[in-house]
Amino acid sequence: MAIATSQLLLTVLMGLLLLGVGWWLTRIENWRSYTPAGGGAQRRERERRHAKKPGGLVRWLTTVDHKDIGLLYGVFAVLAFAWGGIAVLLMRSELTTPPADLLEATTYNALLTSHGVTMLFLFGTPILAAITNYAIPLLIGADDMAFPRINAIAFWLLPPGALLIWAGFFVPGLQGAQTTWTMYTPLSVGVGNGTQAGAGVDLMLLGLHLTGVSATMGAINFIATIFTERAEDVTWANLDLYSWTALVQSGQILFAFPLLGSALVMLLLDRNFGTTFFTVEGGGPLLYQHIFWFFGHPEVYTLVLPPMGLISLIIPKFSARKLFGFEFVVFYSTLALGVLSFGVWAHHMFSTGIDPRIRASFMAISIAIPSAVKTFNWITTMWGGSLRLTAPMCFCVGFVANFIIGGVTGVFEAAIPVDMVLHDTYHVVAHSTTSSWAGSPSRSSRRSTTGSRCTPAAGTSARSRSGTSGSRWSAPSLPSSR
Repeated sequence: MAIATSQLLLTVLMGLLLLGVGWWLTRIENWRSYTPAGGGAQRRERERRHAKKPGGLVRWLTTVDHKDIGLLYGVFAVLAFAWGGIAVLLMRSELTTPPADLLEATTYNALLTSHGVTMLFLFGTPILAAITNYAIPLLIGADDMAFPRINAIAFWLLPPGALLIWAGFFVPGLQGAQTTWTMYTPLSVGVGNGTQAGAGVDLMLLGLHLTGVSATMGAINFIATIFTERAEDVTWANLDLYSWTALVQSGQILFAFPLLGSALVMLLLDRNFGTTFFTVEGGGPLLYQHIFWFFGHPEVYTLVLPPMGLISLIIPKFSARKLFGFEFVVFYSTLALGVLSFGVWAHHMFSTGIDPRIRASFMAISIAIPSAVKTFNWITTMWGGSLRLTAPMCFCVGFVANFIIGGVTGVFEAAIPVDMVLHDTYHVVAHSTTSSWAGSPSRSSRRSTTGSRCTPAAGTSARSRSGTSGSRWSAPSLPSSR
């Protein structure tokens, strides 16, 4: 009884201490500025949105400006893309001849795992965060992100996450994870021939957890920014399509990535503390697959929705026409994709031996309809327009062509009899690549080659336009989307 009372008292005291620390921080620190707001002359600095930035390396290590953080995301994503590209080049070089001439089997499997994880979590998500961080405040007329320091923290979680994921290649005595990017159990639990029992897999799981936390923090920030930081004249009715797609993508991340994090924690517990969440004698491998693909299928659309938003901005610009069917693209396509993507995860599990009645209930192609709506709207917008085949327009047309191929192949894979034959073949690889990744390397190019100069958003006060932060600036002037 005495022990319980003392523990309760200690808990209360710790709670009071945390509340006191939080109150103290809110009193002495202006979270949107570099400048402490402690008192005296420092308090008078609160009216300034951004103090003068330091120079050199200190600027990039301490910045909370959304444009700087967007550039940091972009540089990180390009470096990760380089590593992912080197890994796949080594793999393809090995496959030129049947014998294992260049790489050992364990090294090949480790490169395969690293390539998939890198492209999804260290390139795909960060390159979108780069564009969204840089563009969203400009598009909606905001001074900055809603939580600038959380924005910085979300980025700085990525480099240590990447180092943990790649540690198996560079730390002496460690072996790279060989689980593939899906980390299927029971292989990833550490059974089999013993190659998965090393610390390289544990470090990869911890690194993935950090990248998931980073993505979730960024998603919360984007949602808060779009909801609360819009200029007075930016309403839901005239919000641009890139902001809509970024908002839906952030909602998907908010629901999907914490589920991945919970699966990773349970997997770590199974590997290191003897729990049985996903072991054969416990929860079973199928439980892991259900949890993973409930995250994994929405993840496909988190990668493709923002590029779709860019295309919906760029195609009207270079077709000299308004976007055909703005309301359909927003409400019946973008929002529908965000919701339906959570309802078809068992598309990936038709060949696993799940109950046929459950399997049949997932044989639906409803998820293809919102994507088709976007495709037809893009084509109709270009039809009869005055096309200018500039670099961003060519990237968009190429993406639309590849996306059509990817969508058609996906319809076949959603049919159980066909998928039973095509599962674990290069048909699935081709579907994934043409529907999602065909636009990934070029999405930043589409944004960076528009070559238009930003102009102040309408309704912005002269005071906010003259501030040192360059706040409340809008995107290049585009044709009305309505």
